[in-house]
Amino acid sequence: MYQIGGILKTVREQKGVQLIDVQTQTGIDLSQLSRIENGKRLPTPEQLKELSSLYGIDSTTMQIQRQSDKIITTLENLEYGLESLAVAREKILHGNDYVSMFCDTHFTKPIALSSRRYIGSKAKLLDWIFDTIDANTDRINTFCDIFAGTGVVANVALSRYRHVIMNDLLYSNNIIYKAFFSPGEWDKEKVAAYIERYNALDPNKLRENYFSKNFGGKFFEASEAKRIGYIRQDIENHKKELTEKEYNVLLATLIYNIDKIANTLGHFEAYIRKPIEHKPLCLKIIDAKEFQNVEIFREDSNKLARRIHCDVVYIDPPYNSRQYSRFYHVYETLVKWNKPKLSGVAMKPPQENMSEYCSSRAGQAMRDLVNSIDARYIVVSYNNTYKSKSSSSENKIQFDELIGILNEVGETRIFEHGHRAFNAGKTEFTDHKEFLFVTRKHE
Repeated sequence: MYQIGGILKTVREQKGVQLIDVQTQTGIDLSQLSRIENGKRLPTPEQLKELSSLYGIDSTTMQIQRQSDKIITTLENLEYGLESLAVAREKILHGNDYVSMFCDTHFTKPIALSSRRYIGSKAKLLDWIFDTIDANTDRINTFCDIFAGTGVVANVALSRYRHVIMNDLLYSNNIIYKAFFSPGEWDKEKVAAYIERYNALDPNKLRENYFSKNFGGKFFEASEAKRIGYIRQDIENHKKELTEKEYNVLLATLIYNIDKIANTLGHFEAYIRKPIEHKPLCLKIIDAKEFQNVEIFREDSNKLARRIHCDVVYIDPPYNSRQYSRFYHVYETLVKWNKPKLSGVAMKPPQENMSEYCSSRAGQAMRDLVNSIDARYIVVSYNNTYKSKSSSSENKIQFDELIGILNEVGETRIFEHGHRAFNAGKTEFTDHKEFLFVTRKHE
């Protein structure tokens, strides 16, 4: 039954027009008018234009009503009706891009943990790091990554050791660890339904929101910033309907996908001062897993060190003055979602989680950490950026100072590996090396 007929009949009766008068003024046969109003046939586009003019109603609105009736009658299975209509809308919205977007969402591998842009990532050094650890340690059961960063080191450790402890002070990193690693109930199909709904959103029909007002036209294209803000608020609105794992997976999925369209060089200290190319946000789920042998913390590393025991502690702190909480403040704001007042060109929140390792107290903090941790082996990653021409990139702990600190607590061996650093600024690195210090602590 076509519903447009009921609309036309209601309008006609409200205007006090008789059906015979409609026939006289439009030339449409009376029997056809009757069948149209009874929902037994659709008016032709020409007939609908005549009726709209006669009744003084918008012709475009009525043509849309006619088209929707026509679409509904073609649905073969009403059980999938609403979902089919949503997909049809998505096809219209994205046009020729829909096929590639659909395939990217449904038929490609989930987003890997290592795919995120992050300063100091060890993703390309993992084989060397663990080969070195294996060759210079023994009887390892418990591994602690106390400055976990991207989480890629802990990810390898989870498949090698009986128990893994990972820690980072950033809220966004903590959410990511829980999404990728923590055990917990979650329904992948349920999460996929949320993602499909978010991908079908038309950003041009969304209102401005906290995220778009602050970051739109800067770190993200304006219309996609509206979509990001809408999605973040929607996740929060449905938090009670989600398990903790589902909530974390949705947030981490959002972070990893917007990282691909961010108008930056890989961090949020600044944005690129050029017109932003519109890249539609197409969410693809992260490669979330569940491990029973992981313990996840969000604490000051020096305080946590006093409460845990491990066979190996892997230490990869920030070494220069660039605070990670400021580099990735957009993700911190997105995850916490307390909507603080932002300031400055980069729209940063008030300072929080500032690390002593980025200050003149870095050496003192490192000495306290290696003395406090209950571990048989200390493994420290270090690179030679202390030769940098940029003062902000210069290491706060010099090479010889670090060796001295480690030698105070045990016997230290030094290994080096050529490595091209991730550089998002103007610093020039020549002969860049990554060092690994392996210290066997005194009994």
